[in-house]
Amino acid sequence: MITFQLTLEHPSAPANKKQLRRTLTDRSVSEFKHTVQPVLSDILRKYSETSSHSISPSINDHFVNDALQALRSTLDVVAPLKPKFVRQNRVAPWFNAETRSLKQETRKLEREWRRSGSEQSLDIWKHSLLNYKKALRRARSQYYSTLISENGNNPRFLFSTIAKLTRSQSSVEPHVPVSLSSDDFLTFFDSKISNIRHKLNQVIPTISPEQAEAVEMEASIETSVTLDCFTAVDQAEITSIITSSKSSTCLLDPIPTRLFKETFPLINDPILTMINASLETGYVPQSFKYAVVKPLLKKPSLDPSILANYRPISNLPFISKILERVVVKQLYCHLQDNSHFEDFQSGFRPHHSTETALVRVSNDLLLASEKGLLSILVLLDLSAAFDTIDHGILLHRLEQDIGIRGSALQWFKSYLSDRYQFVNVNGHSSQCTRVNYGVPQGSVLGPILFTLYMLPLGNIIRKHSINFHCYADDTQLYLSMKPDQNDQIEKLNACISDIKTWMTINYLLLNPEKTEVIILGPKNLRDALSAQIVSLDGISIAPNSTVRNLGVLLDQDLSFKAHISQACRTAFFHLRNIAKIRNILSKSDAEKLIHAFVTSRLDYCNSLLAACPKSSLRSLQLVQNAAARLLAGTSRRDHITPVLVSLHWLPVDSRIKFKILLLTYKALHGMAPSYIKDLIVPYHPMRTLRSQNAGLLVVPRISKSTVGGRAFSHQAPVLWNKLPAHVREADSVSTFKVRLKTFLFGQAYFQTS
Repeated sequence: MITFQLTLEHPSAPANKKQLRRTLTDRSVSEFKHTVQPVLSDILRKYSETSSHSISPSINDHFVNDALQALRSTLDVVAPLKPKFVRQNRVAPWFNAETRSLKQETRKLEREWRRSGSEQSLDIWKHSLLNYKKALRRARSQYYSTLISENGNNPRFLFSTIAKLTRSQSSVEPHVPVSLSSDDFLTFFDSKISNIRHKLNQVIPTISPEQAEAVEMEASIETSVTLDCFTAVDQAEITSIITSSKSSTCLLDPIPTRLFKETFPLINDPILTMINASLETGYVPQSFKYAVVKPLLKKPSLDPSILANYRPISNLPFISKILERVVVKQLYCHLQDNSHFEDFQSGFRPHHSTETALVRVSNDLLLASEKGLLSILVLLDLSAAFDTIDHGILLHRLEQDIGIRGSALQWFKSYLSDRYQFVNVNGHSSQCTRVNYGVPQGSVLGPILFTLYMLPLGNIIRKHSINFHCYADDTQLYLSMKPDQNDQIEKLNACISDIKTWMTINYLLLNPEKTEVIILGPKNLRDALSAQIVSLDGISIAPNSTVRNLGVLLDQDLSFKAHISQACRTAFFHLRNIAKIRNILSKSDAEKLIHAFVTSRLDYCNSLLAACPKSSLRSLQLVQNAAARLLAGTSRRDHITPVLVSLHWLPVDSRIKFKILLLTYKALHGMAPSYIKDLIVPYHPMRTLRSQNAGLLVVPRISKSTVGGRAFSHQAPVLWNKLPAHVREADSVSTFKVRLKTFLFGQAYFQTS
């Protein structure tokens, strides 16, 4: 006999959760506008009377605090936070009045049938049940259609939505476990920076003064033009900035950003006064220097229970970000007019992207391989780069290297000083701590300040005649040489050594464990070089044959086979998830999801795939074919060309040509980085020819079509010269895109051989 004890617990009803919620109706919004305008006008009047005698930081702080408190208190009056009990077993969000009524009617008919048992009652109930299911399906489809339309530019939200619909455990967006508190995150983030600073402070004394001085001399930058003050902005400019800004709201905002935008025409004078008073006095109000830190998992695949897998993202008050946008606009004009930007820095700059950076790097590496040279590519990695910036060094750089002086420099000193932050996780906030180092990740100014902090690095690398490219804190060095040129390796070692020295004395920590090295070029030559080189200045040669560079997998042959394979796997994963919910999506909504998750991956940096073998591109084309069949609802046995034509989709090979030609057009019209423009040369014949005004480009000679023939400097002029004149002569980017797609579409589907 087998005996066992089984304990069964009675399932308890889910407890209702009490939450504070605010309901904004049309009436409350109207009342808010009517009430807040005179209150802010009175605060502005008092400030104007006080500031007419003298302006001090305390007066500005008092004015800003009063204005923000007026916004907050007025909202609390017209739409107060009220406790509401939220049922844990909530009905589906698409369950509306129509479906509720149909459900009640259907249940009523069901009871009548069970009571009478007649065939007529059964038929009536079945008919009502069918109508209810159809209405429920329509309501659900409409609900998700609205979500997709409103969040078309938010892939993270769409990804989470699909995960919930498909109940896919592998694709559900991870949440911060309740076991990790906000104070845990704050302690970890603070201690991480303190440990890095402590480690660097131990290394700095070991660097000889002569070595440090030599590196600083190499990194020095001269400037003669200064920016002494910021210019006050007018109502039109501030309105444009606010309108174009995202409507994101953080805990520190006195009112929701959408309400602020809607109310701004009535309260523009106080807001404009806040901004201009800060610019003119060189003082940032203390209320603008608080940040809410939201821990963000570095990669979805990482364990969310480990603190080290998170990075701190600062959420700042909306009005403070408007002030930063005003400053960034004027600072950018100063940098652009005086050529202070690093030519080979592609991060956070208009017309620059990861793709333009990789196009230039891959172009140089392919041309080197064309000449039979080997190339060594080093991808440097920094630890918490944004968070370890030294404020004193940054201010010195702004003053001496960039020419920021006077009240403009004073503004940056005020911006960086007395900053505070706290962590908010799962609805709970930590204590508030002072920020002594770094620039806020998530701010408007942070990226451009980091770029300026890194500005001297380019001069150090140039001193060693090493090719390089930067994207924010990602720096890549590459050097091409013959196998027997050991002096070139020594030169690369010396360059890396100077970079490490400069980074150390500037409180930036190079992470050798995540720094990768790969040798590219002909296989027989690179194998011999790999055997000779064990490490570069302490950085081990990567044993693997691929490295990830700005989201693209590079292999030693630059064939991009690994990148294509990875892109196909990810795209098919998303296609399978979309297929599970295709029946509840309209065609337009399904197409939006396909473009967000599949097409975007096929197109990412696809200009690098120019002239790749058809066997390599076939995998990408199969992904596009599968996406087209899923969208159109056709069988796998049906011919795919009519489907692609009906959707007006260019095939993969034509999409690659489209990207290359678009980048070429932009380079010729000043809308691309200078390092891309340098790769193409307009054709000017030595004597008068009919082709002299045709807008053609010089096609460089190559010896290997499978290597040098794939470089952008060769592919761009070859494809450009084949375009009809009316396409090349388009007077705008939008016109060029339309004409180019029409041309490539006809070439792909309707051109007779």
